[in-house]
Amino acid sequence: MNKGKFFTSEAVSIGHPDHVCDMISDRILDACLAQDRNSRVACETMVKDEFIVLAGEISTIANINVEQIAKDTIKKIGYSYTPRVLNLLNKQSPDIAQGVNTGGAGDQGIMFGYANSETPQYMPLAIAMAHDLVKLATRLRQEGEFLYAGPDMKSQVTLEYTDKNIKVDTILMSIQHKRNYNETEFKKFIEEEIMKKVAQKYDLNTDFKVLINPTGKFVIGGPKGDAGLTGRKIIVDTYGGYAPHGGGAFSGKDPTKVDRSAAYMARYLAKNIVASGIAKECLIQLSYAIGVDKPISILVNCSNTNKVEEEKIVKCICDNFDLSPKGIIEKLKLRNPIYSETCNGGHFGREYIDKEKTIECTWEKLDSLEIFAKIK
Repeated sequence: MNKGKFFTSEAVSIGHPDHVCDMISDRILDACLAQDRNSRVACETMVKDEFIVLAGEISTIANINVEQIAKDTIKKIGYSYTPRVLNLLNKQSPDIAQGVNTGGAGDQGIMFGYANSETPQYMPLAIAMAHDLVKLATRLRQEGEFLYAGPDMKSQVTLEYTDKNIKVDTILMSIQHKRNYNETEFKKFIEEEIMKKVAQKYDLNTDFKVLINPTGKFVIGGPKGDAGLTGRKIIVDTYGGYAPHGGGAFSGKDPTKVDRSAAYMARYLAKNIVASGIAKECLIQLSYAIGVDKPISILVNCSNTNKVEEEKIVKCICDNFDLSPKGIIEKLKLRNPIYSETCNGGHFGREYIDKEKTIECTWEKLDSLEIFAKIK
């Protein structure tokens, strides 16, 4: 019998076909921004078997080879085949451009940002653990320690919440492997060197239920196992279902698209609000109209954990932060080529995008704590 409330989040590796597409789209975006910081990019990717389809709109003075970028990304992820690429990209519609050129939003829509105090990175615990599982498994595979493993991986973490504590109920991992492999050795490594290590990182129990490749085997993975599409893992990219999502994808979009930039800004605000100590949990919704520079609405919901009135928090945001697309881009320095690794481990919850710790996730910086701490 269930004794508490259960919550589950999942994550996928860069070898998953959907994240293959996300990375291709963002590597094309970065290539454009590296040469032309004012590039307008909305690049969608589809993969299946050995085919890649690129579609969308790009307006830039950058001279890039999108077909070669797509092929190189496949190799970078860890697949050995050489794909065929169909390029259907063209220029941004002038109807959209006329609104963006005057500083307005590139589209209408709603965006959410969220933070809570469950983890040091102010992320929900289940999604933080799910990402850590695939990141650790991927690193061990790349370093040669995780024998037999392929690039395509998924994790799923179920937590049990009671009045007294949080407990890991189940960890599920589906990991691609070579056709000839030692199943016992493979599964033991996953449980001992990946699952338990991540649980111990968060000082949680290691007596959880274990599920590994429940169908029995997972040889055919990546684009050869399933079609992939840009933006199909938006819940994995954000808060693992713990908070709402406006529906817009991030990858392949330059920062004039508020689907991406406003979601990053909403996370920045929510994280600084929680870290400032005025709330233990914070959800922010922003809404925009195409061609209009200011948000149509701003919502702050702290789920009754706030020490000051939510209306005062909204006023503080309006008084201190420019939430126009231009203001967000300048505040978070979003015209730099920083996006190609954002899907590798989720867009939120880490200070740096790259292993060398040279590319900051500016939307994760805690540099507005005093602004919120002064609210009375």
